[in-house]
Amino acid sequence: MKKDEKPTALIMIFGATGDLANRKLFPSLYRLYKTGKLSERFAVIGIARRPLSNEEFQLSVKNSIQTAVDNNEDITEFISHFYYHSHDVTDSSSYLALKKMAAKLDSHYALEGNRIFYLAMAPEFFGTIAEHLKADGLTDVQGFKRLVIEKPFGHDLESAKQLNKQIRQSFSENEIYRIDHYLGKEMVQNIEVIRFANAIFEPLWNNRYISNIQLTSSEVLGVEERGRYYENSGALRDMVQNHMLQMVALLAMEPPIRLTTDEIRSEKVKVFRAMRPLEGDLVKDYFVRGQYDKGINDGKEVPAYREEQMVDPQSNTETYVAGKLVIDNFRWAGVPIYIRTGKRMEAKSTKIVIQFKDIPMNLYYQSEQTLNPNLLVIHIQPEEGITLYLNAKKAGQNMEATPVKLNFANKGIDGINTPEAYEKLLFDCMNGDATNFTHWDEVALSWSFVDKISEVWENTKAENFPNYKSGTMGPREADELLEKDGFFWWPVTDLDVSNC
Repeated sequence: MKKDEKPTALIMIFGATGDLANRKLFPSLYRLYKTGKLSERFAVIGIARRPLSNEEFQLSVKNSIQTAVDNNEDITEFISHFYYHSHDVTDSSSYLALKKMAAKLDSHYALEGNRIFYLAMAPEFFGTIAEHLKADGLTDVQGFKRLVIEKPFGHDLESAKQLNKQIRQSFSENEIYRIDHYLGKEMVQNIEVIRFANAIFEPLWNNRYISNIQLTSSEVLGVEERGRYYENSGALRDMVQNHMLQMVALLAMEPPIRLTTDEIRSEKVKVFRAMRPLEGDLVKDYFVRGQYDKGINDGKEVPAYREEQMVDPQSNTETYVAGKLVIDNFRWAGVPIYIRTGKRMEAKSTKIVIQFKDIPMNLYYQSEQTLNPNLLVIHIQPEEGITLYLNAKKAGQNMEATPVKLNFANKGIDGINTPEAYEKLLFDCMNGDATNFTHWDEVALSWSFVDKISEVWENTKAENFPNYKSGTMGPREADELLEKDGFFWWPVTDLDVSNC
């Protein structure tokens, strides 16, 4: 594809009547269409078990877009590109009918045989669908073929290996796009720019100047209707194995030779390899688990995790994880990277705090003043932006220092056209850019790290569950994890360093 040419493809969405397709995929495709990033030569086949006509499906797509996007005056033309196929994922005859429909649309829209297969459905069908796509001829095309897979990619390392082996019978590694939607977020992608495009940061990005790094991803919601899934997942598998470790890799990786997919992935893999593995008794020294109790959230009383639908009343599943990661390489030796994630917490926030080391000598000791640390805060959600905390002279006659904040916020004028994560990832996939998708090596190494922790937790009953109230920031043990290193968690709300 030429540099300025718009991508052309037939997009087949398996699970087109589901929540992900309606909340994220259809509105994201529409935004790409509205902004002129999507060629008029595109078509979408929605695939699901439910019997629907094309008209009924198009109305459903229209409703999902109108709910998510305010300005949608040209929606009629857009939804005319959408078609529906009622499908049985285990039946070859159903795939053959899909193949005929795809061939007609390919000819009608001049799609050049380019096909994207998006699996927005239960993960137990990933391997089956991939095998049928090849066996029943849907991957026999003149153009490109790409398989997009949502998380979770396996339940542990062994199941991930089996799934990968199954999929690789039909698609090569460079045709597989494993989505981690955090990698589509604007400020996560901005980590590379902050590091590698600013001379004031990259020379300081090491153990000589950084004392610790903290990553927090907190949610105010509980498991809601996902109790059945969450009982078999927990926060460790649901959040740490993918989103949290991916952000750690971007923060800790070495500068790549160039900003290409292969070079960036190569440096991320080196971070995963350098992470100190935790086994047996080491797990309790480095990781803390929690489970939420009933409490007050947004002024309302909410139930404990064990009282949620489809949850075992004696559940051993963690809804909160805090951990200390150690990267054993030259750059990061001695710098703890703390992560925490949980449900039913005080605030919804995804935030990275880089805390720089104190200056060698406090010249303001005569006024018995404690200097505040310099912090670089990367706000990922719900707000997007960067805050740099410095010390400056306090107004007046005395030479006293006071903390000041330098802010950049995407919610201002710069954020008006900030793309949604799925919009960015869909566009990248259509253009064949896999930089913000996870490679198999990253998946395997992150599962290898997490599995050892899971093994200890699954074989040890948590005697103190539930151990944090809904509406708080997690169990006391998480605070103690940092206190023994002389640190504390920075708050997820707007930081007031003078009071910390």
